[in-house]
Amino acid sequence: MMKHKHAQNPQKTGHEATDTVLDEHDGTVYTCPMHPEIRRTEPGDCPKCNMHLVPEGSAGEHAHGHGHDAHSHDHSSTPAPVKGGKYDTVPANYVGAVYTCPMHAEVRQTKPGSCPICGMGLELESAAMAEEGPNPELIDFTRRFWVGAVLTIPLLILTMAPYVGAGWIREIFGERTTLWIEFVLGTPVILWSGWPFFTRGWTSFRTMKLNMFSLIAMGISAAYGFSVVAILAPGIFPDGFRDADGHVGVYFEAAAVIVTLVLLGQVMELRAREGTGKAIRALLDMAAKTARVIRSDGTEQEVQLDDVLVGDHLRVRPGDKVPVDGTVIEGRSSIDESMISGEPVPVEKVAGDPVTGATINGTGSLVIAATRVGADTMLSQIVEMVANAQRSRAPIQKYADMVAGYFVPVVILIAVLSFIGWALWGPEPALSYGLISAVAVLIIACPCALGLATPMSIMTATGRGAQAGVLIKNAEALERFEKIDTLMVDKTGTLTEGKPRLVAVLPEPGHDEAEVLRLAASLERGSEHPLAEAIVRGAEERGVEIAKAEDFEAVTGKGVKGVVDGKAVALGNLKLITDMGLKADDLIEKANARRDEGETVMFVVLDDAIAGLVSVADPIKETTPAALKALHDLGFRIIMATGDNERTAKAVAGRLGIDEIRADVLPEDKARIIKELQAEGRKVAMAGDGVNDAPALAQADVGIAMGTGADVAIESAGFTLVKGNLDGIVRARRLSHATMRNIRQNLFFALIYNAAGVPVAAGVLFPFLGILISPMFAAFAMSASSISVVVNALRLRRLKF
Repeated sequence: MMKHKHAQNPQKTGHEATDTVLDEHDGTVYTCPMHPEIRRTEPGDCPKCNMHLVPEGSAGEHAHGHGHDAHSHDHSSTPAPVKGGKYDTVPANYVGAVYTCPMHAEVRQTKPGSCPICGMGLELESAAMAEEGPNPELIDFTRRFWVGAVLTIPLLILTMAPYVGAGWIREIFGERTTLWIEFVLGTPVILWSGWPFFTRGWTSFRTMKLNMFSLIAMGISAAYGFSVVAILAPGIFPDGFRDADGHVGVYFEAAAVIVTLVLLGQVMELRAREGTGKAIRALLDMAAKTARVIRSDGTEQEVQLDDVLVGDHLRVRPGDKVPVDGTVIEGRSSIDESMISGEPVPVEKVAGDPVTGATINGTGSLVIAATRVGADTMLSQIVEMVANAQRSRAPIQKYADMVAGYFVPVVILIAVLSFIGWALWGPEPALSYGLISAVAVLIIACPCALGLATPMSIMTATGRGAQAGVLIKNAEALERFEKIDTLMVDKTGTLTEGKPRLVAVLPEPGHDEAEVLRLAASLERGSEHPLAEAIVRGAEERGVEIAKAEDFEAVTGKGVKGVVDGKAVALGNLKLITDMGLKADDLIEKANARRDEGETVMFVVLDDAIAGLVSVADPIKETTPAALKALHDLGFRIIMATGDNERTAKAVAGRLGIDEIRADVLPEDKARIIKELQAEGRKVAMAGDGVNDAPALAQADVGIAMGTGADVAIESAGFTLVKGNLDGIVRARRLSHATMRNIRQNLFFALIYNAAGVPVAAGVLFPFLGILISPMFAAFAMSASSISVVVNALRLRRLKF
């Protein structure tokens, strides 16, 4: 964990009852996202609201602690919201919605608007703050677009009439009156509909952060300002601006069309960003709105979800949504968990099984005890994780930013040179041609599509991933995962179910199966080992009566001993048998044959003679073989790391076609193995689910946490698979390939228009082919590049896994 010294934290309160951190403490300090006065040196739950405490410094950004990396080996270049910076106008104790720029996280304010650095529309910092109803900026821009469109169409007809054989329209009014009509129609479009572009452009020059709005504002201002002067004082213009009839041309229609088309592009972009946010809203809408609380007197009451507390007993009727995360305490049913896991098959639930909020109950009635409520539920954590990922930036974005940074000043220079070139060498009216060319260069070169290319794909992909049970921590993980060539998987809980089962009881002559199992289970009832649990559970399922064991003794690394029904009983591995001086030559072969099937075999000893064998196995998940085949097809070399002995590991690996095994591995060895593989030049992903996997997940180029596992594992990982099956990795790989391909296509669309359009707008083709792009066509081409990027990114919503 990173160390946060509380001396640097303005929220230190010193309240004795809530703040237990000593001044000399320099380790991690844990605080409640809702109650910052609660400060502890150990993780736990908030005494006021029962939320999980999170490391101080991360609490403000994400209430569940699954946001940006909190581990020391941090690959992330994702900008966490930067508080207290130059562009942060949020008051210290403010608790409402905060808006930030998807490109510049240091921009934070309490009202929607545009980024002072790049001009992009601001978005909510926390998805949980999303309000019902449409985006106010989208409503405003849509209104401006329709006003612009209604006024621009007659303006365009008036201007274009002579070119389509309808010059009589202008003759009805006369040339001078027609120019005034153009002024009256064009001015509201440019000054009211286009006002946001002027304010954003002005901000970009004021802060010297030039962007697409710098170019749009310059282009519109040049065309409109020139036209107004041409109407009010035509006599001041030199001959270079006059046509053959002595008139000075005006460009109200060009400026109006530019404003209308750019507004259309902005409206489509905002609509698309609304579309990417739909994934989050759809997740939020999944939650039940109410819950049925069972009171202590047995009565039931319907309450709002916010009123449910940890520990409450809740009734879940057939067909109802499970209101919060909890544990079944009564009843039996199957639950459809597809909305959080992407898996279509309902899961059987009985007493003791966990259930997740927002999943749908089948035909049975359940009573559950609430274990996580509010922002702590899995659904809330998924929502926040998706929102954080959607705001994050992929490394490839840096190149787009760099190109845009150089691009705008170069374009302004080209526009100036273009005007000078036309003024000096162009045909009459040379200065008019120069102005048209300069405005066209400024407009067609707008890099708005470049700014959209990466964020649009990332936002769409993270939303699509969440629907398929693949949670992406940030854009960097998504980009890096495309290049992974080696996948290291933990055996227990990743390849296997992680719940060992009794698979065989093999009695020796003179003993029967029930007797051998009774002795083993009676002895193991005192142990908490997973294998012991499997034997006891197996005996209970077979109806075997378990006796009480006395003088119980655990022999480390070998087995257990005790007295059952007055007889000495032992259960353990070959080492225990050898220590007891017993010969088991004929049984060793039988045991090894079972081990070769991936089973763990234990000897049962009664009164210094072997009474039989019991065999326990951790079953391979049903989805594992098909998933491993798909992963091989996607180009992964698969390494299995396990604490099991080599014989058992080889048996499992042989059955599943795993490329390499690392057996007898201790938790701390996993991170070392990954380092060694990275030193060989490999790009390594690690999939794991336990607390002991966290260092390895952090060390890997990409960590993949099984959502069924520990919170610290999820915190350390770039991806979280909600269901915890390997086929989630297949989905993640396909998603990462599709997203990066989509981003590259977007960057191509963004740059090809500009690269091809700028020279043509500057007039390179005019001497040879007589082609000169008008500012209107330039505006259309610029909007087309934005729209093509948006439409292409939204294709990811239909991605099939």
